[in-house]
Amino acid sequence: MRAWLIWPLPALLSWGLAWGLFLVLLPRLGSIPALLLAAAAGLGLGLLQSRRWRRLMVAAGFPLSLLASGLGATLPAWAWLVPLGLLLLAYPQGSWRDAPLFPTPAGALDRLPALAPLPAGAAVLDAGCGLGHGLRALRRAYPDARLSGIEWSPLLARLAAWRCPWARVERGDMWAQDWSPYQMVYLFQRPESMDQALAKARAELRPGAWLVSMDFAIDGVAPHAELAAGRHRVWVYRWG
Repeated sequence: MRAWLIWPLPALLSWGLAWGLFLVLLPRLGSIPALLLAAAAGLGLGLLQSRRWRRLMVAAGFPLSLLASGLGATLPAWAWLVPLGLLLLAYPQGSWRDAPLFPTPAGALDRLPALAPLPAGAAVLDAGCGLGHGLRALRRAYPDARLSGIEWSPLLARLAAWRCPWARVERGDMWAQDWSPYQMVYLFQRPESMDQALAKARAELRPGAWLVSMDFAIDGVAPHAELAAGRHRVWVYRWG
């Protein structure tokens, strides 16, 4: 593993970058814009972490250290709502039951069409699309598919839509979304979510549809195929 990826170095580097941005912008833009942009940078760096507690530590590190330093005393009280608002946009109430941000590696699904072929124009859903990494990997694998993504966080959904303009991305609850129109549903959730995914697939997926899960298998259901993708494993299920 690269040394700079070993925790807590990512947090220290992220805090340092946020502080550097704040100090550079402060004399140019003023305190409020500098706080907003530095806090947004910290949040963006926090989203890159795979574990929720690490993301919160990275995102909250700059505003908390600014407050502790005494420099925050010059800011109006309402300015401290800015980083809190950014956190709530990224992780609104209801998102905590699902997986943290698990980015799908770019080429992890490249060999999937050999195991799960789809006709041109097939409808594919990335359930819980986060920042759109899964949508990009699916597009590499199925360039002729009609790709859709659904994400509970309004901030992440907007960012995913911006990063993937060729996909239909909406903000919503993946567990309330109807899976029946799709010929493939892709998940990168967590082990605790797989029972719920199984129940939803049994209730809504049409015969012949594919359910693809990155890293986490469905207990008690034999996969149609397994795919090794670097340090990841892709579990492929065919319904009906």
